[in-house]
Amino acid sequence: MDKVLYLAMSGARENMLAQQSYANNLANANTTGFKSDLAQARAMQVFGEGYASRVYAQTERPATDMSSGSLIDTGRKLDVAIAGDGWLTVLKPDGTEGYTRAGSLQMNAANQLVTGSGLPVMGNGGIPIALPPFENIDIATNGIITIRPVGDNGVELLVADQLKLVNPDPKTLFKGTDGLMTTGAQAPLEADLDVRLRAGYLETSNVNAVSELTGIITSSRQFEMQIKMMKTAEENSEAATSILKLS
Repeated sequence: MDKVLYLAMSGARENMLAQQSYANNLANANTTGFKSDLAQARAMQVFGEGYASRVYAQTERPATDMSSGSLIDTGRKLDVAIAGDGWLTVLKPDGTEGYTRAGSLQMNAANQLVTGSGLPVMGNGGIPIALPPFENIDIATNGIITIRPVGDNGVELLVADQLKLVNPDPKTLFKGTDGLMTTGAQAPLEADLDVRLRAGYLETSNVNAVSELTGIITSSRQFEMQIKMMKTAEENSEAATSILKLS
């Protein structure tokens, strides 16, 4: 295969991957707690016989922008937003822990506290949080859940559980295909008692829509340039073949 054609093809492939990343970010610009993905590729020299003068694009594992979004006041008592660094812990379908900043919590039919996507929220005891029927609920800044059970005299409060809040090193986190952050380890993380949250608030997505749209336009133009380079390589090959036939 012509080297120019291969290099253009590798560049076009990375442009397509970047387009997917930008489009996914833009689609989640209004998703609570969403962290934008960074399209990553780097230039890599082609080594082999002769001088290494060719450079192609090499894919790297995509990174995630960990910066915080804005906090919006919802007034809903089951809405929580992490104030600063930290993550809520949820139980994934495979039985391992996942970490999220999407704090729009709700109660399911089994009286479990779950996320908007239905994943059970973990407590500090290492099990999903289940609450008895209640008339009122309050979530403190340290994640302690206090309820007033149904049928009580209206003054007795019950400390039901505590949200498991973690704060691992961002370098150890990566986003899985399910959109949750994970460390890739099977062992659960220890709770961090210094993490704080705000009840009645939600964190918005950290996606910059203007930046993502600009990235889509730029990547599209680069893709077109790579296609033109492939076409030029084809024309050069045809011209060289014609010259060889004449000789």
